[in-house]
Amino acid sequence: MVASRTSNTNPARIPALGVRVLLLLFASILLMVLDHRQNHLNTVRKAVGAAVYPVQLVVDAPFRLWEWIRERTQSRDEMQQELNHLRNERLFTKAELQQLNALKAENARLRDLLEARGRVRDEIRVAKIMAVDANPYRHNIVIDIGEREGAYDGQAIIDAVGVIGQVIKTGLTTSQAMLISDPSHSLPVEVNRNGLRTIANGTGEFDRLDLPFITNNADIQPGDLLVTSGLGGAFPAGYPVAVVETVNRIPQDPFADVTATPAAALDQVREVMLIWSSAETQTEMQTETEPDDE
Repeated sequence: MVASRTSNTNPARIPALGVRVLLLLFASILLMVLDHRQNHLNTVRKAVGAAVYPVQLVVDAPFRLWEWIRERTQSRDEMQQELNHLRNERLFTKAELQQLNALKAENARLRDLLEARGRVRDEIRVAKIMAVDANPYRHNIVIDIGEREGAYDGQAIIDAVGVIGQVIKTGLTTSQAMLISDPSHSLPVEVNRNGLRTIANGTGEFDRLDLPFITNNADIQPGDLLVTSGLGGAFPAGYPVAVVETVNRIPQDPFADVTATPAAALDQVREVMLIWSSAETQTEMQTETEPDDE
């Protein structure tokens, strides 16, 4: 009975199922044609989309949140990397700026030296300071010109604004020089205003020279420019040495207390010039030092 009942029901179900599938397929095609040609389902589609939109937002929210967090994290990392890069560039720029400032100052010094070179008649050569004596009571320097370049003991050294010192010991490629501020250094000078001659002694201080042989009635006053007198043969005449700073006249003493400030910044100079006196200058110096026949 079971077999006969099964055989009776199956043939009836299969055609009914096939008919429904065909009907649904036909209805789908019909709706597609109608929607394509006349757009009758636009309203239905919009209503369904509006009803489904909240569901889409809820489903899409975790993905959107994850994307937002990833973008913010990535943006923060990129900003941090860019900030670090800018900081490094800032440090490099500062270092380069320091070098540029040093080069600018060096160019200014060399330009001053060249301008000073054009104002003198003697042969000169620029030298660089290689070392400074660490002894605070000895103001000595080492320059990069020696006997091979023609340097000699006693040679005068100047910079762009005034006298620096003189060579005291020459080597093959370097020379040792003494600054005019050294306590053991003395330099014949004269007042540029009236030709008053005297001696300027070093004091061991870079910014002060003493003039111990100025009498109380001598014509000298603060602000007078002291230049090399040319006496002694070491320094050609006319180079600036110092400016008179103080003049204290002491009635009971035969000599006044006179100090002067060197024209050159002796503790800051880095390039100097060595002087080889010209034949004309040497002749003038010899004429000034020779006694008159009369």
